[in-house]
Amino acid sequence: MRLLLDTHIWVWNELEPWRITSEVHRELASTQNELFLSPVSVWELVLLVEKKKLKIDTDFAAWVDASFDDMQLQEAPFTRAVAHELRSTVLPHRDPGDRFIVATARVYGLTLVTSNNLLLNLPQLPNAPSLELLPNI
Repeated sequence: MRLLLDTHIWVWNELEPWRITSEVHRELASTQNELFLSPVSVWELVLLVEKKKLKIDTDFAAWVDASFDDMQLQEAPFTRAVAHELRSTVLPHRDPGDRFIVATARVYGLTLVTSNNLLLNLPQLPNAPSLELLPNI
């Protein structure tokens, strides 16, 4: 499966792994799955660090690069196609990061890995088995 990690899944995997179920850990570690991350998630992490909601004890860019290497993440780039998809991406809440991530999943045909109840089972996203494995936040 081709999985797009929501920001909190990526951060939890790296900094708070106890917050992720063993089933999700297994999916993230499976060589059968390809893992993707949007640059919007890096931007959201920048905001969390700037607001002092998270602390990264090393150089930020080095931490992100190491995370991409460790998790074998591929970038799901923000492109014109993703920007155009935003016009038809309607969510039940007004979080711009979530809107970008959902549009990215739709454009690239990726399964969104999230525990955000507002994003689970969105009609505009494929209902993949991995979504059922995720913990609630």
